[in-house]
Amino acid sequence: MQGWAIWARAAAGAAALAMSGGASAQDAAIPRADGYAEIERLPDFTGVWNPDWSLLFGDSGRRPTEPKLTPPAQDKFNAFRAKQAEEGVDQSKQVECVPPGMPGIMRQPYPIEFLFTPGRVTIFAETYSQARRIYTDGRPLPSDPDLLFNGSSVARWDGDTLLVDTVGFSPVTEIAPGIPHSDKMTIRERIWLDTPDILRIETTITDPEVLAEPLVQQLAFRRQADWEIREYVCQENNRLVSAEGGANVDLGLDDEDDPFGPPPGE
Repeated sequence: MQGWAIWARAAAGAAALAMSGGASAQDAAIPRADGYAEIERLPDFTGVWNPDWSLLFGDSGRRPTEPKLTPPAQDKFNAFRAKQAEEGVDQSKQVECVPPGMPGIMRQPYPIEFLFTPGRVTIFAETYSQARRIYTDGRPLPSDPDLLFNGSSVARWDGDTLLVDTVGFSPVTEIAPGIPHSDKMTIRERIWLDTPDILRIETTITDPEVLAEPLVQQLAFRRQADWEIREYVCQENNRLVSAEGGANVDLGLDDEDDPFGPPPGE
């Protein structure tokens, strides 16, 4: 009789669990952090955004603002340009598939995508399949940050504009090709919707050891509703294929050492 009672109680419990959609009492007791309600009130950054230079300069032929360098930094840049002209090659580290990091990752001719989650905005860049994690949970900037390609970023909303501050950059990254930064570089970004399908970013780079004055640059992106971010594996095609239309970088690999094998047609 006692065994029957135990079985009946177990059956009743199973029926109750099934009627509740499978949620246990323990699950019901765990409060769900509902930060998503706040996200619904934020500007709509969803979708894939493609850089569009025509939104900045049209047909004027204007170019992005050039940095004004301190005398020591200018001397180093002049040496870089002289070597570049003499050797006829690109001296930037991207020829070896090293990601550009900040600020270069945001200036690539490839799309980006935003993801809003409670306490964080994540920017996915198709270039090098990179992700920037920007924390909006109220934390301060780290006083002794790890040195990362994309730095450490925190942000806050000022109305419909996202204000992002970033510090702590890998010494491998550069302000621009041939212009390395110091450990004092900081970056402030203003990100906002100009229209529902036009997103703009104003980037201010400050580095008292390299820049004679803060460098302010503009970016503009157009929403592409039917696009998806694609996989980007630099090493996969980063080799000479042919004299016409092929990659312009030879990593020095013999065919037998090349993990992707010999170029097609050879």
